[in-house]
Amino acid sequence: MSAYKEGDPTTLSRLYGRSIGKPLRGRQQELVDNLLPQIAVPADGPVTAEGLFGEDCPLHFEIGFGGGEHLAYRADLLPNHGFIGAEPYLNGVAQALSHVEEQKLSNVRLHHGDALEVLSRVPDASLLMVYLLHPDPWPKNKHAKRRMMNDGPVKMIADKLKPGGEFRFGTDHPIYVRHALMVMQRFSDEFEWVAKGPADWQNRPSGWCETRYETKARNVFGHEVWYFRFRRRR
Repeated sequence: MSAYKEGDPTTLSRLYGRSIGKPLRGRQQELVDNLLPQIAVPADGPVTAEGLFGEDCPLHFEIGFGGGEHLAYRADLLPNHGFIGAEPYLNGVAQALSHVEEQKLSNVRLHHGDALEVLSRVPDASLLMVYLLHPDPWPKNKHAKRRMMNDGPVKMIADKLKPGGEFRFGTDHPIYVRHALMVMQRFSDEFEWVAKGPADWQNRPSGWCETRYETKARNVFGHEVWYFRFRRRR
């Protein structure tokens, strides 16, 4: 995940976290070599629905899509919408490509690398939805500035969402929950928290699938999972 230089909410700093794990299997490497170039977000220039999909369609953006399960689920659910996913972890990109191929998803574009670099090139007020699901928590206080849920990235998300658009955030880390809610409180003029009571953040909303990571967090580690929805104010 990216972080911003301290004191400057518009300048990108270095990319934190791992970018590759186990060696890719043969078929995964083929998808990275052949399919990824066909559906990759262009390396420069504005990132628009027309440029990516050849038409003006509702546009979604997932920051750090992991293995691409949620991205593929949403793209399959909404075939007339366009989906952009960015992930620095190559193995996750390979998994997402498998979903794209198996489900024949023509409405997905992927970026292997820094999500905020791509997001910065999306015109303001262009996105219908932004997703940030189970980001790296960076639980130590000295690493707090590395968290995606910080003023700079949240300000960019606010700028890129259409009025009435939605920012969805999920985590199983209690420290991150407290930090994220403090950050979002500073953006109360830009975002409305879509919640009437605890059930709204304790239960997975409709259209929000359970990923393998979430299942592991809940069943293996016994973590509670929280789901947050924020609507861009008009």
